[in-house]
Amino acid sequence: MTELRDVERELGRFRGRLLAAAVFVLAGFALLAARLVHLQVFRHEELATQAENNRIAVVPIVPNRGMIVDRNGVVLATNYSAYTLEIAPKQVPGGAAALDALIDELARIVDIQPRDRKRFRRQLEENKGFESLPIRTKLSDEEVARFMAQRFRFAGVDVKARLFRNYPLGETGSHLLGYIGRINQAEKKAMEDWPDERQANYEGTEYIGKLGLEQAYETELHGTTGVEEVETSAGGRPVRRLASTPPTPGNQLWLSVDIRLQALVEELFGERRGALVAIDPRNGEILAFVSKPTFDPNLFVDGIDVESWRELNESIDKPLLNRALRGTYPPGSTFKPFMAMAALTSGKRAATTTVQDGGTFQFGNHTFRSHGDKGLGPVDMTRSIVKSSNVYYYSLANEMGVDLMHEHLSPFGFGSRTGIDLEGELTGVLPSTAWKRRAYKKPEQQRWYAGETISLGIGQGYNNFTMLQLAKATATLVSGGERHAPRLVRQVQDVITGDRRPVERPPLAPLALRPEDVEVIVRAMHLVTQEGTSTRVFAGAPYRSLGKTGTAQAVGIRQNEKYNAAKLEEHQRDHSLYIAAAPLEAPSVALAVVVENSGFGAEAAAPIARRVFDYLLLGQYPSEEDIALTRQGRAAAPVGTPRRAVEVPLPGQVAAAVPPLPAAPAASAAAPLRVATTR
Repeated sequence: MTELRDVERELGRFRGRLLAAAVFVLAGFALLAARLVHLQVFRHEELATQAENNRIAVVPIVPNRGMIVDRNGVVLATNYSAYTLEIAPKQVPGGAAALDALIDELARIVDIQPRDRKRFRRQLEENKGFESLPIRTKLSDEEVARFMAQRFRFAGVDVKARLFRNYPLGETGSHLLGYIGRINQAEKKAMEDWPDERQANYEGTEYIGKLGLEQAYETELHGTTGVEEVETSAGGRPVRRLASTPPTPGNQLWLSVDIRLQALVEELFGERRGALVAIDPRNGEILAFVSKPTFDPNLFVDGIDVESWRELNESIDKPLLNRALRGTYPPGSTFKPFMAMAALTSGKRAATTTVQDGGTFQFGNHTFRSHGDKGLGPVDMTRSIVKSSNVYYYSLANEMGVDLMHEHLSPFGFGSRTGIDLEGELTGVLPSTAWKRRAYKKPEQQRWYAGETISLGIGQGYNNFTMLQLAKATATLVSGGERHAPRLVRQVQDVITGDRRPVERPPLAPLALRPEDVEVIVRAMHLVTQEGTSTRVFAGAPYRSLGKTGTAQAVGIRQNEKYNAAKLEEHQRDHSLYIAAAPLEAPSVALAVVVENSGFGAEAAAPIARRVFDYLLLGQYPSEEDIALTRQGRAAAPVGTPRRAVEVPLPGQVAAAVPPLPAAPAASAAAPLRVATTR
């Protein structure tokens, strides 16, 4: 049987299929062409940028942190480079669970101590956002070579060159310098609120100033971050450097502090606790800023270990507390010269007004006692300061009242921040009725009772000030009302150009103190060193100074109970205070010092002030014997010999010296008293 085929129909069907296939192919090519045009024309710039970014890695270059030097160029904070073994947890095969095994393997090549493991774990918890964390720092060349030979075995582990902060003098000046540390999560979150430009400048930065000048001058010290463009392979390995913008090192800080004086005072304190602030009343420059005990800031640079942190944080002596800035103390009798000035400026008392000091002051049914309940007889203003009469100031406080006292004493800076170039300063307390209403919640606590005013006159009660405030107030008083905000940084030097920019602040508005009133107080404070409570300390001094001793209660004593240091724990005994200035004719230094739980002001605090003046005015270091006697409160020893018992080692890098403080001429005993005053 013959099959009949419709050739025409089949040919048409074939042609239809062929046309459909052609249309499909053409459509496919059209889509490819359109996509090609889209990618090559419309998205060319975007894709070219992405390709270039995949080929080129932009790596931030962290700048050298600026150095800190004292007024004479002694280096206090600098940097050095060392190798660090770091782990990038996200790149470790097996993740966090494999870290312990990885560290165990590393420990066979590089010495890794238990403290290194603890520090790594703590940083891993606190800094989860960082790419790599150090497991060992400051590797030796031999350790680097051993690891690099077996680097292929450890994914996510690498050796990096890092800059480390170094404080060459260790504990000396630690509270004013502060320290740097690794950026934690809270600080990283706070950085998100920074301007974009500043955030960009901290790309790659892992350390930041935590306390002291390192924190306060972070912007000056950090510098400008550089960038490096590196061509990378498909596996992310660097192939070659294409371009780079070098970083700009941070600026150098020149302090007003004399680190030799700082070291001397810290040595004089020995194991005792306390603080001293010495200021130049002519410009507010701080010459010494001491808080004892101190600590080694180098412990914090690399991440402090648990044992060291526990020892510092739990010590009863609180070495991390900056007592000069944040330690508040009742001023005791050092408050009396300011009370006397308030009496003169307010018109409540004349200098010649006499008060009968019988040893006690009766207010209602409460008896306020004097030293040993011994009366001084008739006392005028000068004698009240020279002999430190409590009764005189009990009665004066009662006459003035708390609010009038506050009105005339607050301009000296009591109860407010001084404006020093450090963060974290406490205000202290200069009480008033308004202050008490703010400080307490219960109505019965907010009420001011008249009996509370009495003890304020002798620097007790609610009065609490820092040594920084007391030193500034003393500087204001002896300069006749001239006021300056205290500052630690004298100049900021651009390390590229070498130019130094003075850190100057305009003087504050002077207090309207009458010269004749200032002369009454200053003359009385000078007599304190001649026939008063610090006579023995300043015997034989070839210069004339002025001062006031103070003894402040650390714990309250019951009304009818007499103070007996032998019956109290050491931390409960009275504080020893002293304020002073020298030379008398034109003071170039004013200071305030407290030695905690050391008793009478002339026994512990005043001898330290004497040694400060001997150094600044005579250029003398005390001998080892003199230092020992000063710690014992035996200041009748002769002035120390010029040989230096407290040597500050000078690091190799010392900048060009800033001219030292001009020494004021020593005054002869017969020289007339002239008081520099300002209206």
